[in-house]
Amino acid sequence: MSKATNYTAKIPDSDGYIQYSDEEHDIWHQLYQRQAINMPGRACEAYMKGLDALNMPTNRVPQLKEIDKVLMATTGWKTEGVPALISFGKFFELLANKQFPVATFIRSKEEFDYLQEPDIFHEIFGHCPLLTNPSFAHFSHIYGQLGLAASKEERVFLARLYWFTVEFGLMKAKDDQLNIYGGGILSSPGETLYALSDEPERKPFKLLDVLRTPYRIDIMQPIYYVIDSVDFLDEIARMDIMAEVTRARQLGMFEPKFAPKSIAS
Repeated sequence: MSKATNYTAKIPDSDGYIQYSDEEHDIWHQLYQRQAINMPGRACEAYMKGLDALNMPTNRVPQLKEIDKVLMATTGWKTEGVPALISFGKFFELLANKQFPVATFIRSKEEFDYLQEPDIFHEIFGHCPLLTNPSFAHFSHIYGQLGLAASKEERVFLARLYWFTVEFGLMKAKDDQLNIYGGGILSSPGETLYALSDEPERKPFKLLDVLRTPYRIDIMQPIYYVIDSVDFLDEIARMDIMAEVTRARQLGMFEPKFAPKSIAS
């Protein structure tokens, strides 16, 4: 998480207000409008309820205080403005304190369609609606506490759990169809359509399997794990996650379902 970045964090003034340019507001507006079309019928019900509750502006970049007001009232969480990339230690510390890290910059027009670094659209539009949900918020809190106490080696395995749930998770809908709850999908128009298509592989969530599954951040995911409902996140939080991390370390990783980065298209 802590490596070179092409972006600079926006620094709030003494009142906590962040100044964005007209161009940055326009980028937010375009991203929001494009993705809002894809949400109905694809995003999970809990996400859609959270999106309504946040009632975030569509024509400008929201201020973090606006988001915090709703999160505090629903689950006791708040956002925390951070640089583009932070260390694992800082990331887990924030989650353990019910603070969700939000990179305060927004992507450039040149990286409008795909961005490896999490920007404010990814964080606010992709993740914050579900932070109004008690099960999602509780899982995120427990995850942060576990990560804060974990070793460097254990954190690598915990990162896979976050990746295949909070970032790229799918869940069953009431009609036995599939819905999206992962923020990495929900903030990406291309992956929103791809994740529910016939192309990727989808498997029922099994903690040990998730911990042993490699991933790449720069491609559409070849595999997604599916939970039964948003309430299942409470069940994951009750599992002995660190014992399964130990088992995963002993058993080793599954064979990757993607080409090495150097030769991947």
